[in-house]
Amino acid sequence: MKKANKLSERDTLRREYTRAALGRGVRGKYAGRIGKVAQVVVLEPDVAKAFPDAARVNEALRMLMTVARKAG
Repeated sequence: MKKANKLSERDTLRREYTRAALGRGVRGKYAGRIGKVAQVVVLEPDVAKAFPDAARVNEALRMLMTVARKAG
């Protein structure tokens, strides 16, 4: 049995925002760019705990690249 979708007042559009005022949407407008500008990498939970944000992950990987270059 499906649960009813309960929306609070905060989840609804304001009266001054009509669908017509929002303009025409374009399906997939930015879909072509996603592969060029972003990559999603899923981290294991223990790794994600050690690196709380993208900046820390990038910093660690850059250090690893530097070490690998010097070793190779």
